[in-house]
Amino acid sequence: MPLEDQLRDLRRKREARGRARSVESAWEEIDRDAGLSVKEKLERLIALTDKGRGPAPRAEARPAPKRRAEPVQVFENSYALGARYGQVPIGMGAQVPADIIGFLSRDAAFEGLDLSSALFLDLETTGLSGGAGTVPFLVGLAYYRDDRFRVTQFFLNDPAEEDRLIGELAGFIRDMGFKSIVTYNGKAFDLPLVETRFTLHRTPCPLRGLPHLDFLFSARSLWKHKSDSCRLFDLARQIVQAERSEDIPGAEIPQRYFQYIRGGDFSLIEPILYHNQEDLLSLLGVVVAGAVLVERHRGAAGPPAADDPGDVFGVARLFERAGDAATSSALFERALSGGRGLSAEASHHARKRLSRHLKRTKDWDKALAVWREAAAGEDVECLRELAMYFEHTAKDYAEAARVAGEGLALAKGRSPEAVRDFEKRIARLEGKLAKGRGGAAR
Repeated sequence: MPLEDQLRDLRRKREARGRARSVESAWEEIDRDAGLSVKEKLERLIALTDKGRGPAPRAEARPAPKRRAEPVQVFENSYALGARYGQVPIGMGAQVPADIIGFLSRDAAFEGLDLSSALFLDLETTGLSGGAGTVPFLVGLAYYRDDRFRVTQFFLNDPAEEDRLIGELAGFIRDMGFKSIVTYNGKAFDLPLVETRFTLHRTPCPLRGLPHLDFLFSARSLWKHKSDSCRLFDLARQIVQAERSEDIPGAEIPQRYFQYIRGGDFSLIEPILYHNQEDLLSLLGVVVAGAVLVERHRGAAGPPAADDPGDVFGVARLFERAGDAATSSALFERALSGGRGLSAEASHHARKRLSRHLKRTKDWDKALAVWREAAAGEDVECLRELAMYFEHTAKDYAEAARVAGEGLALAKGRSPEAVRDFEKRIARLEGKLAKGRGGAAR
């Protein structure tokens, strides 16, 4: 993209974020008035945010489509199981073994449950901060049913009719009999918000208590070394290789809904419906991609050497998070042997965790190899480990003093704590060496 276009895009996103922040601030103020209905609050918000703005530009070629009469609209799309989203066959999600889903969720309640009975959930709301004043105006649900992957979207056409939206959602979810939930950051945002809205309308939430896979946590373990933000949009493009475009900035979505409520121009909503559907497909794609990585690398035999060391590292992080030190260490070792596919930060993390496991299991030959390789790269911590090994295990005080001296030289200017440790260690080693020479003289 040319620099001029990049700057224009950044400016547009910054303005959208600014508008969203002002809308949220105004909403928080208005929402304190308990005497107003939701519809009255939104009308007051629209009046406030429209002050000082001229009339919205209108297309001359055709009149803007008018808002439909139904208070709640339902949109449905479905996909054949043989279709692909990026590199992921859509039907593959229903084939992921239940124990892999359980491993990714770290929830014992997932035992025996796979994605064929799961509900994928994603919301679009009137604000990004959550709280009782935030209204989900679009609830996107995706699920496997009748040899299709289906997306059903409930759209709140009239804010005063949220109770009807809640009632229709409750009936639909109960009738479908979902056994679990899959979200992306849903434990912090989507599910608490849904439960809050159900509670406000005095309706039992049929999702409460279901096993919940929030894949954001697994995604961070698997791919944070590849994508700092771990945004679902970024992972869909990088990992799933889906041809997604940045259809609409998330910060712009609440403002578009308020504009729609004011003028009834449904063309403002259509990109939000598309964005929500893409997020649900992206969620399916990254869950399947993560499950495939886990299945491929959890076996004792191990994958081919040609596998991406970064992928092996990511799966090792998952097993580390699950408390399986033996498997994670074996995978960290495999990742380190994969050449230059790891960043310096990932390599340091892998060596640190691997050496800790090797030290605990007293696998000294492998531990020494890891420490020496890292020490050659001027890793102060591994020089300390070598000094400790030669002093306390090998009883080679001369070699321990030599390594500690090398570590002291490297630590100066880097870590005062390491300098003090090496100085204390060297003094103790010199005492041991002197004592040994005295004993030999006698």
